[in-house]
Amino acid sequence: MSCCMETPVPNSSGKSQSNILFWLVNPSEETLEAGLSRELHEEVGVAVPVGVDDHMSSCVSSSCPRLITHFYIKKMTEAELKEIERAAVASATDHGLEVLGMVRVPLYFLKKGGGLPYFLSHSFISNSRAQLLSALRHCRLLSQGELKEAVRQAEQMRRTHSDDPR
Repeated sequence: MSCCMETPVPNSSGKSQSNILFWLVNPSEETLEAGLSRELHEEVGVAVPVGVDDHMSSCVSSSCPRLITHFYIKKMTEAELKEIERAAVASATDHGLEVLGMVRVPLYFLKKGGGLPYFLSHSFISNSRAQLLSALRHCRLLSQGELKEAVRQAEQMRRTHSDDPR
């Protein structure tokens, strides 16, 4: 099973950002939460307790019916997130092998379409983009109007750059 966890946190400027992690779990060997905890420890070098209450949604992939994505939300302080980022570089078993670093989802808009719209204009695996948008709405990190505008701008960017040979 493929799983996804998002961690929304405010940054030092007061704006929110989110991190996303994907991992695979064999359900006959461990629970989803045990698999996530194991993968987090391997990939970020710190034990991060994850429980059933952190689960947000599950969805069968339309492109691969055997793939079920599970989306988890783990609320953290900025200090906790920075500690995880430090540990990922210093002590994580799989850093540089399976994981090349953490990505913070920008939860802001820039005048020329940067920030969240630009992030959303990129390709996402399976239904992870929809799960991310649902989590942002659920956590009230952005309003419904802001999310709709980010998606509108992202789609416009995709159309504009679809003919771009770069």
